[in-house]
Amino acid sequence: MKYFFSGHVYKYPKQSAISLVIFNYSDIYNRIIPFFEKNPLLGVKLLEYKDWCKIAKLMKEGSHLTVEGLNLIQLIKSGMNNGRSFT
Repeated sequence: MKYFFSGHVYKYPKQSAISLVIFNYSDIYNRIIPFFEKNPLLGVKLLEYKDWCKIAKLMKEGSHLTVEGLNLIQLIKSGMNNGRSFT
């Protein structure tokens, strides 16, 4: 993507959706997170972003290399998107 100078944008055929796939993990911290900290998302997408940042931080710290860390990441992931509860 030209703006982030990182990753690749995929357009879904017949849908009004795109995906940005980042190949270099350091770009998440150096480009993507700083962008969204300056330009926050709104609504439920902000909650998704916050959870995504928690997972990114856990992975940066190496937590994904332990069973406990993987379980925590799975727990956070299970509450994202369709799994999110608003009670």
